[in-house]
Amino acid sequence: MTNPEDSVFKALSDPTRRAIFERLTRDGEQTVHALTEQAGVSQPMVSKHLSTLKRAKLVRNRRQGRETHYYARPEALVPLADWMSSYSRFWHDRFDRLEDLLKRMD
Repeated sequence: MTNPEDSVFKALSDPTRRAIFERLTRDGEQTVHALTEQAGVSQPMVSKHLSTLKRAKLVRNRRQGRETHYYARPEALVPLADWMSSYSRFWHDRFDRLEDLLKRMD
C-alpha cells in the first residue's frame, strides 16, 4: 500500500497536471473542454491527466448533461504538507544545533 503523499507527489510531478490542478484551484470548476483549451495538449491527454489527479483525490468531477465538470480538492494536499512539515522541523532543529555550535566556537 502506498502512502497518501506518494500518490500526490506522483500526480503533481507532471507539469501539465500541476497546471491543471493550479487552474482548478485558482479559477474554480471547469469543464474538460475549457481545460483542454488552456492545457496545450489534446482532450484525451487532459482526460488522462484528470484521471491521475482524481486517483490522487486532488480533483473530483460531476456530470451535467453531456459535460463533465472538474473541481480541485486542495485539502488533498494535507498529507504532502504534513510530510513537508516533518522535514521543516528536522532542518529547523539542525540549524538550531549549528547556531549553538557556532556560538560555542566564538
